Amino acid sequence: MIEWITAAFLIVGTIFIALSSLGLLRLPDFYTRLHGPTKAATLGVGLVLVGAVVYFTFGQQIFSIREILVIVFIFLTAPVGSHMLAKAARAKGVEFHKDTAMESPTEPEKK
Repeated sequence: MIEWITAAFLIVGTIFIALSSLGLLRLPDFYTRLHGPTKAATLGVGLVLVGAVVYFTFGQQIFSIREILVIVFIFLTAPVGSHMLAKAARAKGVEFHKDTAMESPTEPEKK
């Protein structure tokens, strides 16, 4: 039973990782290429690591805090990193795709 649960986590995580790489290829501009893969890859890697935690904790009776720390690290750093990249691109003047709809486009901050 543990193998089935582990396999489900691994398969769903792998699907999210594959979708994030597909999004990186298919999305039109820098901002959407940054947004799509960051969300999907973070979730995908998290699910793969949860699968590893489930397998080793319940299947092998080996508890390792490392996988949990990696999950926490990825969930904390990936969104912050993508936000910083988007802010830097906006400050540099990287244009949005022509079909991007925004409620109130603002100019980048001038310092």
